[in-house]
Amino acid sequence: MSKVKIFQPVEQKKREAAVAPTTDSAAFHAVVDSRRSVRVYADDPIPTEVMDACLDAALKAPNSSNLQAWEMHHVVDPKKKAALVEACLSQPAAGTAAELVVFVGRPDLWKRNNDWMLQALKRLDNAPKSALQYYKKITPLAYDQGWMGWRTPFKWAITRWRGLSRPYPREPIGKWGMRMWVHKSTSLACAHYMLAMRAHGFDTCPMEGMDSARVKNILSLPRQAVITMVISAGKRAEGGVYGERMRFDSSHFIHRH
Repeated sequence: MSKVKIFQPVEQKKREAAVAPTTDSAAFHAVVDSRRSVRVYADDPIPTEVMDACLDAALKAPNSSNLQAWEMHHVVDPKKKAALVEACLSQPAAGTAAELVVFVGRPDLWKRNNDWMLQALKRLDNAPKSALQYYKKITPLAYDQGWMGWRTPFKWAITRWRGLSRPYPREPIGKWGMRMWVHKSTSLACAHYMLAMRAHGFDTCPMEGMDSARVKNILSLPRQAVITMVISAGKRAEGGVYGERMRFDSSHFIHRH
């Protein structure tokens, strides 16, 4: 059997920059700098077209292997919304919000989405062979934990043995590794959504303070689903931002090697 050669060194030669779409860095930084976690919202509604645009922006977030193992649950039913506010501990950021979206990681859907990627690539006239092999061989090796996780101890042993002599991917391994895997990608979608909301002139608050089991029950989610966060949105009310932004000195967090 021939080896799957996906990660090959880039040929050492001069590489010219490609023509990329133009961007407005000042406008982007204005969005980033004005984004705050809003605890109390005004009564202003969010237009449907804005909600749709922001959710679409969330779906464009980068994610692991482009498997998009996430779901965004926009809760619009009044009874479910009231129950969700209660599950979020009835905090003002939830209770005064115009809209609530639950961002959910779905580690159980990796195989379905992997099949979708293979089908999409096969429809292309010039799909790279390396991409096809990646979704045929590499992703199953990385993400398939086996029935009841039977592969987990073997994957743990193999990654550590192979990692002794060469770089080798160490994650995800087991149920908790797969949960972390989807949380990372879903969190990127959350960031896209919140920045898109700010770009449209609205505000958000990411909430981890919640009863995740109750949230899953409200949304009728399967056992394998994981709640990354609930994000409220609306127009910030007077006093809805609790003080100036506080950040510690960057030297504690930014390290150059």
